[in-house]
Amino acid sequence: MHLAGHTSDATTVTPVAQPRRVLIVDDSRLQRRILSASLGRWGYVVEEAASGPEALERCRSNAPDIVISDWVMPEMNGPEFCRQFRAMNRESYGYFILLTSKSEAGEVAHGLDAGADDFLTKPVSGDELRARLNAGERVLRMEEELVDKNRLLSSTLEELRTLYDSLDSDLVEARKLQQSLVKERFRDFGGSQISLLLRPSGHVGGDLVGFFPINAHRIAAFAIDVSGHGVASALMTARLAGYLSGSSPEQNIALYEGEFGIYDAHPPEEVAAELNRLTLTEMDTETYFTLVFADIDLISGDVRLVQAGHPHPAIQRADGRVEFIGSGGLPVGLIPDADYLPVTARLAPGDRLLIFSDGVTECEDPGGGMLDDSGLAELLTAHGERRGPDLMEAMTWELSRHSGDSEFTDDISAVLFEFDHPKRNVD
Repeated sequence: MHLAGHTSDATTVTPVAQPRRVLIVDDSRLQRRILSASLGRWGYVVEEAASGPEALERCRSNAPDIVISDWVMPEMNGPEFCRQFRAMNRESYGYFILLTSKSEAGEVAHGLDAGADDFLTKPVSGDELRARLNAGERVLRMEEELVDKNRLLSSTLEELRTLYDSLDSDLVEARKLQQSLVKERFRDFGGSQISLLLRPSGHVGGDLVGFFPINAHRIAAFAIDVSGHGVASALMTARLAGYLSGSSPEQNIALYEGEFGIYDAHPPEEVAAELNRLTLTEMDTETYFTLVFADIDLISGDVRLVQAGHPHPAIQRADGRVEFIGSGGLPVGLIPDADYLPVTARLAPGDRLLIFSDGVTECEDPGGGMLDDSGLAELLTAHGERRGPDLMEAMTWELSRHSGDSEFTDDISAVLFEFDHPKRNVD
């Protein structure tokens, strides 16, 4: 073999940062020497092999960057050697040039199918060889850049995974803290009982439910749904929980101390107005929330509540009928000096009041259909015999069945007050 059209050695292949290792595979010692001499002058580190099996051994011990192999060789031809070369486990890509006197399309296709990257037709032109080596250099550089970027990406992903694990751990703790805001999920008042449900759609959510005694014969119950989801909403619920704390009545904005140190409560519409003022003037936030705040008399069954953008509360009568009360109202934290109107109702023995978030009635089935008020009414009717936490659990199960998934897209929360008979033992 000889290099046809060989030009001056002053013209060199594109410089490389580190010399590439090239393996020349040919059963002709003379042909190997001719190629090796030229490649050496061009700055390559050259190794030689006289056959395919010998070349494979060299590749296993010290993998080359580029292979230049003759097609026709004893023991193992060029395409078969290329096929076995491609099957080897390498850390980086190896560029393979096949030398051939074959120019038929079928033979070229056979070489490509074996894994060859490029071809040189004998006799080999020096300029053409340099051009093919330059092409190989570009491929190898792109492969190295891709490997480096993948390595950087993997490293970044690992850092993100570590950060996510840490954040996930923090969110798990945040969920525990948020759940702890609902200190009591059930209480029996000796004639009536109240039950709470709070299930965030993610780690933390923007729903809050609760109750607290006003005095010996009245309680307050509330449900809040802060706009948005996640940490910001959860922090807002924590702030609001402090404003409506039953354990610290002196800090509860709904309560005031009357004569003889006995606490009483402001009307629900005034509580909503005060929360609106506090949200707009003292909280540096663009977040708003919907609210139902109810003042419930344990003796008469009278309910006075305010509905501020929250879904209409439902009353299920003792005979099973379900009615929705309220007229809507503005959310809290949107408009200064907003007016909030009271809504009144009376519960008879056997009646119950359900206050719930829009995650209940807006729960979608797989086709996008929402449960709506009618679906909730059917749910309450179907489970009319269930009470307290048992009804809350059944409602959660029904919502999961309706959505076709155990994970909800919105927070689920509810307050259930059941009026069995008037409270008689007043402390």
